[in-house]
Amino acid sequence: MSVRFAYRNLGAPDLDRRGLEPATAPRHVLLVDIEADLVVGDGERVLFAEGLFPVAELACALVGWVGLPDGERGDFAFDSMSYADVGEVRIAGSAEGWRVGSVSQPDDWTSPVAWDVLVAEIERFASAVRGDVAGIGVDPALIPRL
Repeated sequence: MSVRFAYRNLGAPDLDRRGLEPATAPRHVLLVDIEADLVVGDGERVLFAEGLFPVAELACALVGWVGLPDGERGDFAFDSMSYADVGEVRIAGSAEGWRVGSVSQPDDWTSPVAWDVLVAEIERFASAVRGDVAGIGVDPALIPRL
């Protein structure tokens, strides 16, 4: 099995309500308002599915986490401006590899994967989000590159 971050229906419908345009909205607003239907999977098994998830914010957080030096990285717990609980997406290392889970389903985790497999999936996800935010008129630099 392998970990998979997938999404569909990316958009920023709340920007209109706020009276903002994608090209000029503040960064912190874009991170929260660019949403999509997120699915975290383990091969074909769906581990976690959430509509209107802040995928731009998640992509930025994951890229930042991957970019930390090995000795400073530790486990990942998504600390979102949109969720009261930390860890709606979390990643934990073990002797067997890295597993993805969610605080909403604390006992359900993906199968362990090697670090390079996890990083490749995070890069694929971040790159897709970067391309799609450009498609709605947002500077793709909102999502940093690894």
